[in-house]
Amino acid sequence: MANGILIIDKPAGWTSHDVVAKLRGLLRERRIGHAGTLDPMATGVLPVFVGRATRAVEFAAEREKEYLAGLRLGVVTDTQDTTGTVLETHPVCADRPQVEAVLARFRGEITQIPPMYSAIKREGKKLYELARRGQEVERQPRPITIEALDLLDQVSPTEYTLRVRCSKGTYVRTLCHDIGQALGCGGALFSLRRTQSAGFSLDQAVTMDQVSAHPAPQQLLLSVDRYFSRYPALTLRHGTAEKKLRNGNRLTLEGQDGVYRVYSRGGDFLALSRLEQGALTTIKSFFEV
Repeated sequence: MANGILIIDKPAGWTSHDVVAKLRGLLRERRIGHAGTLDPMATGVLPVFVGRATRAVEFAAEREKEYLAGLRLGVVTDTQDTTGTVLETHPVCADRPQVEAVLARFRGEITQIPPMYSAIKREGKKLYELARRGQEVERQPRPITIEALDLLDQVSPTEYTLRVRCSKGTYVRTLCHDIGQALGCGGALFSLRRTQSAGFSLDQAVTMDQVSAHPAPQQLLLSVDRYFSRYPALTLRHGTAEKKLRNGNRLTLEGQDGVYRVYSRGGDFLALSRLEQGALTTIKSFFEV
């Protein structure tokens, strides 16, 4: 039985669902989920949660993400990236200093109108389903946070590489579209590589080819408690306390208030729990039932 976290360097052309479907066969485990969908054109960090570790997906989705994004100026498409249909082309008069200057408008807490080609639902229908039928509906601006937005390189007279660190819910292709609009010439995303997600980075990632070639791919899994390493560890010293926790009961313990990784005497990761005024309650359990 496979349990743990696998950090995949998603290849271009694969959907996040494709990765999950392939891993179900390789790991012989049906319970697999991922944190943070990547579009098929995108590559990079895709955290995959396997077995009992799928219970951590809800926590992973909240963490900020970092990308290397390719911005092409002078073009507007229906998908806001270069996989879509070109709607407009414009001459590009902006130079590198002007591009750098306009980025300041997009740093910090801003609002963003989600693209029509997205999985957001409207009256039970995903927006991309409506877009494919030629329909466009009004979307409300949503608050997001751009923690960092830097121009790293100019790769051609109209193409730039940006580093973007952003909150959950940010559409990087919409960011590129909006930067192009602010410059008056239009813009679209032409490449996207996620370098960080859910606290994991590219140096921890493995390719699908590496997983496929590994004689025992379960050995590539990181333990789920690694994801919660920012919280201190707490070991239950008595079997009665462990039994109470496994039964969903609150424990009485002394200690500083806060969130803890809770372990059994044998070192098994049991739960993420909160200690408050001497009472330990489970936030999410990770032991096998």
